[in-house]
Amino acid sequence: MIWSRYSSAETKKALIIAIVGIFFSVITAFLTVRLELIAVVIPFLITGAIVFTYALFAQPKIGFIAYLIYCFVIAGLLKNTGLPFGPLMEVLLGITWLSILVHRMDYDWKTLRNDHFFVALIWFGINLLEVLNPAGASIMGWLMEIRFTTLNWLFIAPIAFLLFNTKKDLDLFIKMIIGLSVLAAVYGLKQMIIGVSGPEQMWLDNGGDFTHIVDGRLRIFSFYTDAGQFGASQAAMSVVAFVLALGPFKLWKRVLLGIAGALLFYGMLISGTRGALFALLVAAVFAIFLTKNFKVLIIGSLFGLLFLGILKYTSIGSGVYQIVRLRTALDPKDPSLNARFINQAKLKQVMDGLPFGGGVGVIGMNGSKFNSDKYLSKVPPDSYWVKIWVMYGVVGLVIWFSLNMYLIGKCSGIVMRLRDDGLRIKCIALTSGVAGIFFCSYGNEVMNGFPSSVIMFMSWSFVILSPSLDKGVLGEKNKK
Repeated sequence: MIWSRYSSAETKKALIIAIVGIFFSVITAFLTVRLELIAVVIPFLITGAIVFTYALFAQPKIGFIAYLIYCFVIAGLLKNTGLPFGPLMEVLLGITWLSILVHRMDYDWKTLRNDHFFVALIWFGINLLEVLNPAGASIMGWLMEIRFTTLNWLFIAPIAFLLFNTKKDLDLFIKMIIGLSVLAAVYGLKQMIIGVSGPEQMWLDNGGDFTHIVDGRLRIFSFYTDAGQFGASQAAMSVVAFVLALGPFKLWKRVLLGIAGALLFYGMLISGTRGALFALLVAAVFAIFLTKNFKVLIIGSLFGLLFLGILKYTSIGSGVYQIVRLRTALDPKDPSLNARFINQAKLKQVMDGLPFGGGVGVIGMNGSKFNSDKYLSKVPPDSYWVKIWVMYGVVGLVIWFSLNMYLIGKCSGIVMRLRDDGLRIKCIALTSGVAGIFFCSYGNEVMNGFPSSVIMFMSWSFVILSPSLDKGVLGEKNKK
């Protein structure tokens, strides 16, 4: 009789919450006695994790939004805390997918029959075949490397088609990547004006200064992995912001986007990343070309050539360190550039006999850690394109390059056929930014790092999805 009074689902839920609350209160009291102040923090963290997990499984979007933010700040957390935050990235993406599977009946899985997901699936299959590579690279190195080379691509590519498939979702994504990039630029200014934090200084002292202190000047890295990733991302995002500032939007939005673009451009300059210049130029060229505006194409090309001419053939701005640093990107006699050519020549001697590469994870950080007995692990790749060549061979490089170029070409073709002016300019911005990141990766390992990789994969998905948004066909069916 008594239990019947408490048989409703709401009352049972309240009873469970009360029991859990009492349990955590007892645990907190016990830990406070044993561990003192630290114990007060632990229950808050546990409670926050429980609330977040509950919200995520109620709405899977929350999980990916948290993942996207985390991709921007993870390197800063690692540098400033020293705690092993890396695996949390896979945890966030994993539980997001677990939540999607729990709600699987709410989604139209036929939307995964698209070019982007198929390309990601093909590349995943090639990575599986690389386990059989006769070069004999470490399996553990392969496992650690595919986290970034293929698994993230495979699991991120379908997200937009299942979860973020409305115009509002596209707007949210654009606001987040621009907003977080601006925040990174502001933090970069803090590093330049006020200085780096104590833990960041320790990172520099422990070897980071080798690449981040040039001529006594700090190359700003913000809360990204390094200055190369920061500068290239800022360059590409500055073009995204400037393109959107020219779109058919309200004046105040265009003004804010213009300010954001200028700040991001300055973020590129203070990074001291010469390769970022190519991200900027390629993204700008794509943006001008995709507008299909002949007048803009001519004027934009003239400004681009003028900018390069000033850098290459004049000494204008020679008193500004950032411009001097950028100018070296166009100097064929630059020692750093020639060192890269020397390294590539060393690699070529070995790669001539390895058409399928030395194996995934044989070069770079994982090469040094898991394949230290291999000659290839001792030569720095200096470039993501070179890294792909070394790991997958000339065969894998051709396939990888073709897959990426196919997606860039596919997105470019889609953009030109969109009828909604607002949607078209957003997709032009994303396609241009991705093209800049891809071609800039010839000089640095940009597109394989964060946040550039997640920006690329989501941008491709949104652009390939855009014809359905343009027609208003796909939308709320998948949102319950």
